[in-house]
Amino acid sequence: MNTEAQHTERDRSSRPSESEETSDTGGREGRSRFALAARAADWLPGGRITLTALVCLVFLLLVSTFVMQPFQIPSGSMQPGLRIGDRVLVNKLAYRFGAEPQRGDVVVFDGTGYFGNADYIKRVVGVGGDHVVCCDKEGRLDVNGRPVDESTFLYPGDSPSDVAFDVVVPDGTLFLLGDHRGDSSDSRDHLGSPGGGMVPVGDVIGRADWIAWPSGHWTRLTRPAAYARVPAADGAHG
Repeated sequence: MNTEAQHTERDRSSRPSESEETSDTGGREGRSRFALAARAADWLPGGRITLTALVCLVFLLLVSTFVMQPFQIPSGSMQPGLRIGDRVLVNKLAYRFGAEPQRGDVVVFDGTGYFGNADYIKRVVGVGGDHVVCCDKEGRLDVNGRPVDESTFLYPGDSPSDVAFDVVVPDGTLFLLGDHRGDSSDSRDHLGSPGGGMVPVGDVIGRADWIAWPSGHWTRLTRPAAYARVPAADGAHG
C-alpha cells in the first residue's frame, strides 16, 4: 500500500477550500466591524441612537463640504426669483473637473477683496473675453453685440442698469449682476476698484441649483434661454 499517497490525499481533503477560507475571513471581518460599532455604541451616552446620529452628522458635513451646501438668501438683490430667507442648494461640483461658469448661471462666491468679506449670490452676465455693454439704444443689456432679453428674471420695473458701463471681461474672471438691479451691489458698483468689479472664477463656491426652502417655493434654478443666444466672444473657442 502506498501510505504516502494516502496521507497526501487525506491532508488535501481535510484542508478548507479557498472559498471557505474567503468566506470565513469575510465573516470574521464583518463580526469585527460589528463588535467595534457595538463597543462604540456602549461607550457613547445614548448608545446606538447617538452613534447613528453622529454617523449621519459626519455624512452631512462631508456632503456640505464637498458636494452640496445650503445658502440662505440674505437680501433682495436676486428678487423676484430668490426672496429674502429662501434657502438654496449650491452645487459645489458644478465647476469641477474642467467645467466653467456660464452666462446666466446663478453662483455663490467669496467676495473677500472684491465685494466685501462675505459670500454673495449673483447672476453671471459675462465670462472671460466677453464684451458687456449697458445700455444699448433700446435700453437693453448687450453681450458680444447681442441684446439680452432679461424680462423673464429681471425685477419688475427695473431697468437693466441705471449705471452705464462698457467692459471687456478678463480671462478667468466673471462679470456679475443681481436680478433686482435697483437693490443690488454687484460688478457695476466696483468698476473703479481693484479688479474692476470682476470676480475670479476660482472664488466661485458653486452654482445655485435648487430653492429648497420654504417648501412652497421649491424649484430648480435653470439658465435663462436668453443667454444661450449670446455669441462667443471674439477669439473664443467653444
